[in-house]
Amino acid sequence: MKELDIYAQMARLKEIDYKNTLAIISIIETLIDKGIITRTDIARKSAQIEMEMTYDSESRAN
Repeated sequence: MKELDIYAQMARLKEIDYKNTLAIISIIETLIDKGIITRTDIARKSAQIEMEMTYDSESRAN
């Protein structure tokens, strides 16, 4: 029975993850459509955040 609960929780998390991803994509596409940001802005910011997260993670490991 406990195993069944774990599978149900995982299914709910996947659904929540899907809905969150859909919301983020919708927001980004709307901002691009309105000319507020560009795809290049998004790519640049994503790379910057990823570098910062990698640096922070490496700093904590040392």
